[in-house]
Amino acid sequence: MYEEISISMEQASDAKVLIISVAARLAGMHPQTLRQYDRLGLVQPGRAGGGGRRYSERDVALLREVQRLSQEDGVNLAGIKRIIGLEQLVNDLQHRVAELEQELESAYARMAQREAMSRPYSGRDLVRQENHSTALVVWRPRRSPDR
Repeated sequence: MYEEISISMEQASDAKVLIISVAARLAGMHPQTLRQYDRLGLVQPGRAGGGGRRYSERDVALLREVQRLSQEDGVNLAGIKRIIGLEQLVNDLQHRVAELEQELESAYARMAQREAMSRPYSGRDLVRQENHSTALVVWRPRRSPDR
């Protein structure tokens, strides 16, 4: 009856090219349901020049998730909106953490490079000691011959 597509939210395209009837068919919903979800802010379709809604593959995957949460888990639409918002926040934060980890790695690499460049000039003894003896050396001045 309905064409089955298996698209995860991560793999889905963001291109807003699907008209509402196609998106509704792919999501297994009535177009009026998509309009209602748009009014509630659950899914934000793009707009064509004439004002018609345009959906992406990612939007269709999100519509399917809304349907699953509603029908299988019994979550109301306000709860679904909150879940979607929190998932987006988590996703944004994970991307930011990854960016910061890359910046930190880069900073550590720069520090290591600078330390390596300055190492020959700092922290070295004037006289290199090859053998590390534990013997105690006592210095006694020489006696002058007149004494």
